[in-house]
Amino acid sequence: MRLKTFTDYSLRLLIFLAARPQRRATIAEVAEAFGISESHLMKVSHILGKAGVLANVRGKDGGLELAMAPKEINLGDVVRITEGAPRLAECFEPDGNCRIARSCLLRSVLDDAAQAFYGVLDRFTLEDLTRNRAALTRMLAIPSPAHGRRAS
Repeated sequence: MRLKTFTDYSLRLLIFLAARPQRRATIAEVAEAFGISESHLMKVSHILGKAGVLANVRGKDGGLELAMAPKEINLGDVVRITEGAPRLAECFEPDGNCRIARSCLLRSVLDDAAQAFYGVLDRFTLEDLTRNRAALTRMLAIPSPAHGRRAS
């Protein structure tokens, strides 16, 4: 199974924000830190904001911040938001073109595999991904809170 670029960028954005608690970030900062597209990050932040994972603050001191504590952001939930329903093969599509669909057992095997995948992700939170906050901060060249603006 391969995650969409959208999901990859979503997880990177969340890691960036969790690595710098109590601070807002701009899309430009995150894009520069990872060397990725600002326009894609705008779409990501919009979807994660609508889902209640991000707080998108407008205005002079605006930016992006987590809408909840990293320990409350479940990775399985984030991937479900960004990936949608798992469709590992054509037979998962409502109008799938398969002559043996009514008798085939492959779909149930693939469904079990997808459930196992999400079962692993469900065991972890954003906090688990950012336990190495100091290393992430150095690698992403994130300034310390004393040198940047603080969230209100």
